[in-house]
Amino acid sequence: MAVSKALQKSVTKYMKENYDEVKVRMAKGQKELVKAHAEAHGESTNGFINRAISETMERDKADGE
Repeated sequence: MAVSKALQKSVTKYMKENYDEVKVRMAKGQKELVKAHAEAHGESTNGFINRAISETMERDKADGE
């Protein structure tokens, strides 16, 4: 199904207004390991990375940083 230019523009605008982007670099092959792990747990790669960050930040806060 083709997506109209108007819809593409609308989605791009929404994403820009509501989300920040971060580029993550990792060793070759690590990306596929992360993707496989996320899928094995019923998550998207993005969802898994966000959860891992949130849980680590909460743990660090509990440890008193």
